[in-house]
Amino acid sequence: MRARYPIWLAGILAVVLAAAPAMADRLSINTGASDPAPRQAWQDVADWFARENPDIQLEFNIYDQESYKKALRNWLTSAAPDVIYWNAGYRMRQLAVPGLLEDVSDLFTPEVEKALGPGPIELVSYNGRQYGVPYAHYQVGLYYRKDLFEKAGVQAPADWNGLLEACHKLNAAGIVPVAIGSKDLWPTAGWFDYIDLRLNGWEFHRALMDGKVPYTDDRVRSVFSHWRELLDRGCFNQGHVGMSWQEAQMLVYQDKAAMMLIGNFVVPNFPAGIRERMAFAPFPVIDPAVVSAEDAPMNSLHIPSQARNKRDARRFLAFVLRADVEEELALKLKIIPVNREAKIPNDRFLEAGRALLTGAGHLTQYFDRDTSEEVASVAMKGFQEFMAAPDRLDRILEDIERARRRVYQ
Repeated sequence: MRARYPIWLAGILAVVLAAAPAMADRLSINTGASDPAPRQAWQDVADWFARENPDIQLEFNIYDQESYKKALRNWLTSAAPDVIYWNAGYRMRQLAVPGLLEDVSDLFTPEVEKALGPGPIELVSYNGRQYGVPYAHYQVGLYYRKDLFEKAGVQAPADWNGLLEACHKLNAAGIVPVAIGSKDLWPTAGWFDYIDLRLNGWEFHRALMDGKVPYTDDRVRSVFSHWRELLDRGCFNQGHVGMSWQEAQMLVYQDKAAMMLIGNFVVPNFPAGIRERMAFAPFPVIDPAVVSAEDAPMNSLHIPSQARNKRDARRFLAFVLRADVEEELALKLKIIPVNREAKIPNDRFLEAGRALLTGAGHLTQYFDRDTSEEVASVAMKGFQEFMAAPDRLDRILEDIERARRRVYQ
């Protein structure tokens, strides 16, 4: 691994080293990266940091994701570790607002701001202050079989009419246009996110996620009107309610379905004989006048406000901001580094993703990361029900609206 030490990093380290008196203390880091690939990648990064900082006694604790999520708030209010892994955006603000996260704005020098760009910084900010360090994100869009598109005589849809036409031609060729597994609920939310973003724009979507707009609003109804166009044209596979996203992806690999709306984390799952037949396309434009916005779930690191070793925790966050560290993570995890000085692996899906996210007018997270967990739970169940029984829309929207009023009013 090569190390690059830009001038701005030296400035950060000077800040964090001066932030507290010298101390030789244990640095405890908790992560939910328990799957084999991310576990090994982060263990390698932790070992790298330990080699460069032999004065720090590093304790790297790995938990399975569900246990991690359940234990997080208890850690933050009792025996807090020094560094936690979490998500930027609304989920971060849920912890920053009650004062559970340390203000780390001192790490965001002008040089760092230039390297990251405004979008990622916005996602770790609250009231103009930063409460975490973003390190990676990934694109969400249409992953499709080029050969099946060619068989049906269609191209990657650039606009809404193109998507409707693709559904028609694929069905005529005996191919399911879109595979989805709604058993896990969250895959449906991607469709709501993107239709809303393309139709009503980022500002409206942001206000809706923040609970400032009722779900009975006509603009929300318009999202479902467009969604119903896809349902009425048979764009989705049957039986999706009882199918996980992992099961749904198999329809694409088995030549039964042509595409999925999903995140780039699906790419490592492509079978060897299928990968070269797969391609990526952004979600189609609906209203050309609407500024583009993309779902780009952002992963981040944070220091609990009750952490004991904040000085060395800042050193670890500054370390992860480095271009060479983010390059190593991108190589092993197939993710897009946030630091724009970091190179990405020679991977056409990541290259397409970085170009898409860099050129986007705004970045969002994902429905269940962008709004209240209670609202998201009710809404995503409603999205699943709507896909199965669209005539129930009025009751579904009333249920979501009641949840919104409970939480936000």
